[in-house]
Amino acid sequence: MSVFKKLFQQTFIYGLATVLPRALAIVLVPLYTAVMEPASFGIYATLMSYIILGNVLLSYGMETAFFRFINKHADQKKTVEATVLTSLTLTALLFLAITVLFRNQIAGFIDFKVEYVTYALLILVLDALVILPFAWFRANERPMRYAVVKILNVCINLGCNLFFFLVLPNLVTETSDTFWNTIYTEENKVVYVFISNVIASGLTLLMLLPLYFKIGISFNKKLWKQMLKYAFPVLIAGIAFSINEAFDKIMLKYLLPENTAEAEVGVYAACYKLGVFMTLFATAFRLGIEPFFFNHAKEANAKTTYATITKYFSIFGSVILLVVIVYIDVFKEILITDSEYWVALSIVPIILLANLCLGIYHNLSVWYKVTDMTRFGAYISIVGAFLTLLLNFILIPVISYMGSAIATLAAYGTMMFLSYFFGKKYYPVPYNLKKIGGYLLLSVVFSAIAFYGFDRNLIVGTVLLLVFLLLVFFSEKKDLKRIINK
Repeated sequence: MSVFKKLFQQTFIYGLATVLPRALAIVLVPLYTAVMEPASFGIYATLMSYIILGNVLLSYGMETAFFRFINKHADQKKTVEATVLTSLTLTALLFLAITVLFRNQIAGFIDFKVEYVTYALLILVLDALVILPFAWFRANERPMRYAVVKILNVCINLGCNLFFFLVLPNLVTETSDTFWNTIYTEENKVVYVFISNVIASGLTLLMLLPLYFKIGISFNKKLWKQMLKYAFPVLIAGIAFSINEAFDKIMLKYLLPENTAEAEVGVYAACYKLGVFMTLFATAFRLGIEPFFFNHAKEANAKTTYATITKYFSIFGSVILLVVIVYIDVFKEILITDSEYWVALSIVPIILLANLCLGIYHNLSVWYKVTDMTRFGAYISIVGAFLTLLLNFILIPVISYMGSAIATLAAYGTMMFLSYFFGKKYYPVPYNLKKIGGYLLLSVVFSAIAFYGFDRNLIVGTVLLLVFLLLVFFSEKKDLKRIINK
C-alpha cells in the first residue's frame, strides 16, 4: 500500500497547487459578475477559450514526451531536459515575434480589440515558457516547490485583481490628472483581468528562471526528432481536446444573434464555473497520476493498481457530482451573487457529469501512453472534437447554451467509452465495471431526482447524498479500512 500512500501524498500537494489557481477563478467570479455585465464577462470567457487552444499549440505535446523520454532514456536525462527546454523556448519566442507583428490582423479576424489580443498573446508566451520548469518539478518529484510557485502565482493574480477592481477606483480623483487616473477606465474593466494575468505570469517566469540555468540550453537534434514524433499525436489530441473544452464559448459568440451573443456567453461561462469542483478534482488527480503511470508501468501488478485507482476516482467523482448538485443553490449564492446570471443554472448537472466522464477518460488513457500508442489518443480526441463542433453547430441556434452543455457531455462520454474499448483490446486492465458502473449510475439517478424531481429541495438532496455515502461505505468498508490503516 506504500505505492498508494505516495500517490495520495503527491496528488494532495499537486492538487493543492492546482486547486488554488482554479479556486482563484471561483473566488473571482463574484467579483467579476458584480463589476462586469454578462457581455463583458463573455468577452473574457471567449478570449480565455482562445488561450486554451494557444496553450496546446505552444506546448505541442512536448510535456508528455518529456515524461516518457526521461524514463525511457534514463541515461540521457540531462539531454532530454535541455532539448525540451530549448525547443519550447525558441518556439514561444518565435510565436511572439510573428503574432505581435500581425496582431491587428488577428484582432480583426476574431473580432476583438487589438488591446485584448496583445495581452492574450503575452499570457500565452509567458505560460509556454514555464511549461518545462513545472514539468521538471513533477518529473523529479518536487511537489512542494511546484506548489509554492503555483500558490505565489495565485496570490499575485488575486492581489492584482483586487487592486484594479476595488482599490484603484478609490485612488482616482476628478480634479487632478494623476497616475491612477491614467490607468483607470470605467467602460473597459475587462482589460484589468488580462493585465492581472500578464503580471502574475511574468513574475512566475522570473521565479523559475534559475531552473533555466540549472537545466541549460542545448539541443540534440536526433533525440528531438524522436520526441517530436511521439509528441505529434499528443498535439493533435490536445487540439481536439481544446476544441472540446473551449469551443462551445467561441461558437456561442458566432452562432447566436450579435446583440445577445456576448451576454449569453457570459451567463453560460459564469454557471459553467460551478462545474469547476469536478474539474479541480480531476485535474489534481491527473497531475499526480501521469508520472505515476509511467514510473510503475513495468511493475508486475501495474494493471491491478490502475484498476483500483480508477475505481476510487469514480467513487470520489460521484460524490462530488452529488454534493454540488444537492447544494447548488448554496453555491450560486456564494459564487454568483448577481441573479442575472442564474438563468443558466440548468447546465450545471450536465457539465459536472461531462467533467466526471473526462476524468475517467484520463484514467483509462494510461494504456496508450505506456504502450507508446499515443496516436489512439489523437483518434479518440478527434472523434470528441467532431461531436463538439457538430452538436454545437446543430443545437446552439435551437437551444442556445444548453446545446453546448449537451455537446460537451456527448463528446466526453464518447471519449470515455472509446478509450475503454480500445484499451480492452491493446492493454486490458481488470477494471471492476460492476462497481464503477453502479456508483456512476446511482449518483446520476440521485442527482436527477434531487435537481429535477424535487426542484432542488435541500432536505431530499441531503438524504440522497447520505444514502449514497452509506452504500459506498458498506460496499468498500474492507478496502477503505486497509487503506486508512496503512
